[in-house]
Amino acid sequence: MSKEKLIIFDTTLRDGEQSPGAAMTADEKLRIAKALERMKVDVIEAGFPISSEGDFLAVQSIANVVKDSRICGLARTNKEDIERAGEALKNANASRIHTFIATSPLHMREKLQMEPEQVVEQAIKAVKLARQYTDDVEFSPEDAGRSELDFLCRIIEVAIEAGATTINIPDTVGYNLPEQYGKTIRDLIERVPNSGKAIFSTHCHNDLGLAVANSLAGVMNGARQVECSINGLGERAGNAAIEEVVMAIRTRQDLFPCDVDVDATQIITCSKLVSSITGFAIQPNKAIVGVNAFAHESGIHQDGVLKSRETYEIMRAQDVGLSSNKLVLGKLSGRSAFKNRLDEMGIELDSKEELNDAFRRFKELADKKSVIFDEDIQSLLLDVGFDEQMVEKVKLVTLKTCSETGETPHAAIMLNVGGVEQSSEASGGGAVDATFKAIEKIINSGSSLLLYSVNNVTEGTDSLGEVGVRLEKAGRVVNGHGSDTDIVMASAKAYIKALNKLEMPSERIHPQASSAI
Repeated sequence: MSKEKLIIFDTTLRDGEQSPGAAMTADEKLRIAKALERMKVDVIEAGFPISSEGDFLAVQSIANVVKDSRICGLARTNKEDIERAGEALKNANASRIHTFIATSPLHMREKLQMEPEQVVEQAIKAVKLARQYTDDVEFSPEDAGRSELDFLCRIIEVAIEAGATTINIPDTVGYNLPEQYGKTIRDLIERVPNSGKAIFSTHCHNDLGLAVANSLAGVMNGARQVECSINGLGERAGNAAIEEVVMAIRTRQDLFPCDVDVDATQIITCSKLVSSITGFAIQPNKAIVGVNAFAHESGIHQDGVLKSRETYEIMRAQDVGLSSNKLVLGKLSGRSAFKNRLDEMGIELDSKEELNDAFRRFKELADKKSVIFDEDIQSLLLDVGFDEQMVEKVKLVTLKTCSETGETPHAAIMLNVGGVEQSSEASGGGAVDATFKAIEKIINSGSSLLLYSVNNVTEGTDSLGEVGVRLEKAGRVVNGHGSDTDIVMASAKAYIKALNKLEMPSERIHPQASSAI
C-alpha cells in the first residue's frame, strides 16, 4: 500500500536569508536553488519580490531556470506585493504565491492595528488576487501559534473558499510545544468545514529548540507539507532543519503515514554549499550534517559498529551523501576517473566548462596533498562556475608571510586591482592579521570584519582548510569563502572574495525589514 506524499517546502532562500548576516546575492541564490532542485525539493520559496529590486531579480532568475521544483514567492496581503510576486514568477514552469497576514490578538492590535474583521477581508482579497497569477496559492496566518483557535478556523475557511490550496500554520516565535502544536493542526483539520480542499502545512521556528519536533508532530496529526531550511538556517534560533525532517521521516517509516521524494544523498553537498555562501559554520555535533554525526569515539561504540553497524547507527552515512573516507583519487588520476567519482557522489555540473574548472581545481589540490577524500572534492566544488559570474576587480597574485618566535608576524602581498599589480607589506598579531592589513593597505575598503571562521575539511595536517569571512560596509553585509591546504592562503582568498562582492552592485535591503512568518 503506497503512502501519502509529504511535500517538502524549502525556505532557505527566503526565511533562511532573514538570519542576520546571511543575505545572499542573486547568483548565490540561483546556485542554491539549483542544488535544491537536484535534491528534488518539491517547493522552493525563492524570496520576497517586493522587498527590493535585487530580490525580485533573484526570484525571477530562479523561476526562469529551475524547472523540476515549484517556485514560490512571498507576499503580504496587499495589492503591490502580490502583483510584484506574480510578475517575478510569470515564467516559472510551476509557480506559487505565498501570502500572509498576522492573526494573533497581539499582532493584530500592536503591529497591524486592525480589527479581526479587517484582517479577514484583507486575507480574502489577497488570495483572490493571487489566484489571478497562479492556481497554487498558499495562505499563512502569521503567529498562528499564539492565535485564537476559533478565529483561525474562521479565517482559514474563508481563505480556502477564496482559492487557497495550501494552509500554512506558522509557529512564528517558536512558542508551541509538540503536543500543543500537533493538536492545533488536528483541530483545524477537523473543525474547518472545507479543510479537505487544501493541504495543511507546518512552519516552525526553533526558539525553544523544538522546530523539528513540532513539525513532525504536525505531520503525525495531518499536515502534509513541512516548511524547513537547509541547516535549520533562519532568523533568531532558526527554522526546522530540512535534513533532520527528511531523515526522521525516512528512518521512522514504521510510524509515519507518509514519505518524501527528496534525494537524501544530496543533503551533504547542499548543506556545505549553504554554509559556504552564508558563512555560517555547521556545528560538529549537528544532527545529520555535522562532522561528528557518524563518528564513533567510544571503544564500546566502535566495537559494536565494527560487528554490526546497526548497533549504534540508525542511518547509513551514504544515505545523506557521505562516504567511508576511502582514498579514491590522487595526483595521477585523470579526467575520466574524476568525472566517474563525481557521478558516484551524485554531483552534477551544469556544463563542460564547469567540469573543466572543477578538474583544474582538483589537480591543483592534488599537487598539495597526497590523499584526496570526497569531502575535499565537495569543498573545492563550492565555487565552481561562480568565479566566472563574479567580476573580480581584485585578484591575488602572490603572498608571502613570516611567523617567527620572538618576532612580529609579517605579510607581503601582491594584488591585481583592475588590471594593475600593486604590492604592500604589513605586520600584525598573526600571519592572517598581517595578511588582511596588507590587503587593506592597497584596497582601503572601509569595511568592518564581522566574522572570521576556520574549519578543517578532513583530518591530518595537510587537510584542506575552509575559511569564511564576513565584511560589512555602509549597512551591507557580504560573505567570502576560501579553501586551501595553507590556512593563511585560504584566509586571503576568502577576504578578497568578500571584497569583490562589496564591489558588485546590490539592490538588496535586509529581508528582516519586511517579512517574518
